[in-house]
Amino acid sequence: MCCSGFLKIMMFIFNGCIFLAGAAILGVGVWVKVDSGSLLGILENVDVPSGLSQLLNVSYMLIAVGAVLLIIGFLGCCGAMRESRCMLLTFFSIVLIIFLIEVAGAVVLLVFQGLADQLLLSLEEEVRDSIKTDFGKSESLTSLWNATMEGLKCCGYMNYTDFEDSPYTTAHGGDVYPPTCCNATITDGICNGRKAHLSMIDGCFDKLLQLIEDNAVIVAAVALGIAALEIAAMVVSMVLYKKIGSKA
Repeated sequence: MCCSGFLKIMMFIFNGCIFLAGAAILGVGVWVKVDSGSLLGILENVDVPSGLSQLLNVSYMLIAVGAVLLIIGFLGCCGAMRESRCMLLTFFSIVLIIFLIEVAGAVVLLVFQGLADQLLLSLEEEVRDSIKTDFGKSESLTSLWNATMEGLKCCGYMNYTDFEDSPYTTAHGGDVYPPTCCNATITDGICNGRKAHLSMIDGCFDKLLQLIEDNAVIVAAVALGIAALEIAAMVVSMVLYKKIGSKA
């Protein structure tokens, strides 16, 4: 009886953690979806490689996984508290399937991580052409680039030279660049080529790579924690399943 009560408590703790982790992943997925709007808008008229398109849609996967984990956590808690063998077996089966999917997803992410810089670099010519053609002429593209550069603290795709001969520089006399291309602490006034060169602001390409690498570490850490909880929950659920069966 004491052992059974302990197992119920363990199931409640494990599934409570899974429930909270699911809520966290769901929140990250929503954040990624909202935050990726500017990048998706910039790449709207660019021939984007299929691999990068899938990366940009990773928010949908995070939202789905988060929602499923919320359901699993709820199902595990109810199955333990009500001593329902059917719910416990269903819980075990779902968690096992999710665990296998997560392992496959982790392998895909590890393979993709080394290709991220190549995929982003392959966009250089198309993105720079879109800047030279539409930045300063297309209001939507200009606003999206300004928001992206302000948010990531970057300038252009590679550097400030991406804006040379663009409608923006032409309209301002040929030697004026977006304010984000100059460091306000070492320069003042209008941002021209000399000031932009002195400022040496990183391009958004480097910032995007850094963002992907930083988030990859966070996602990997969260995934390892969730995997450990899932394994423990599966073991406890099966032990409790047999205990309940022996009492029947």
